Amino acid sequence: MKVAVIFADGFEEIEAVTPVDVLKRAGLEVDMVGISSMEVNGSHDIAIKMDCQLDDVFVDDYDMVFLPGGLPGSHFLRDDENVIQFVQDMNALGKWVAAICAAPVVLEKAGILEGKKATSHPSKEEEITSCDEYTESRVEVDGNIITSRGAGCAMEFSFALCEALGLKDKVKGLKKAMLV
Repeated sequence: MKVAVIFADGFEEIEAVTPVDVLKRAGLEVDMVGISSMEVNGSHDIAIKMDCQLDDVFVDDYDMVFLPGGLPGSHFLRDDENVIQFVQDMNALGKWVAAICAAPVVLEKAGILEGKKATSHPSKEEEITSCDEYTESRVEVDGNIITSRGAGCAMEFSFALCEALGLKDKVKGLKKAMLV
C-alpha cells in the first residue's frame, strides 16, 4: 500500500507529520509530495524535505492521497489545478481521498463531496457546501472520502487512514505501543 501526502507552504505541521509517522509505523510506503518545491515550510516555520514533486507522481502508483490542513497551505492546494486533477483522478478510480482541517476545501473545489458526509475545521464550514451532510465529527469516513476537524484530531485521523487501508489489527498494536 502506498500513500501520497501533498504539501504546500503553510501546511499545519501536526496535521501532516502525525499521519505520515503513523502511516509509516503501520508499514505503509508514504511519499511526501511538494507541489512546487523539494522543501516545504509549515505554518510554524518548520521546514520539511519532500520525497518528490507532484509533477513526478502518478495516480496509478497510490492507494490513497492525503491533504494536510493549515493556512495558507490549504488554499495553495485548493488553488493548484494539478492538485485538483490528482484528487479528481484518485476519486474517479475509487481510491482513498483524505483531508484534515482546512484541506477539505480542496475536495469541495474538486467536486467530490456530493452525496457524502464531510467535516472540516469549523472556520471552513461555510465553504463546504456540496456535501449531503456537514458534520461536527472529529473524523468522518464516507465511502472513499475521509475528513477530519483539525490538529487535535490528528491521531484519530491517522488511525482512520490506516484502518481504511485494511490495517485495523495493526492499529490496535500501534495504539497500545503509542499509549493511545
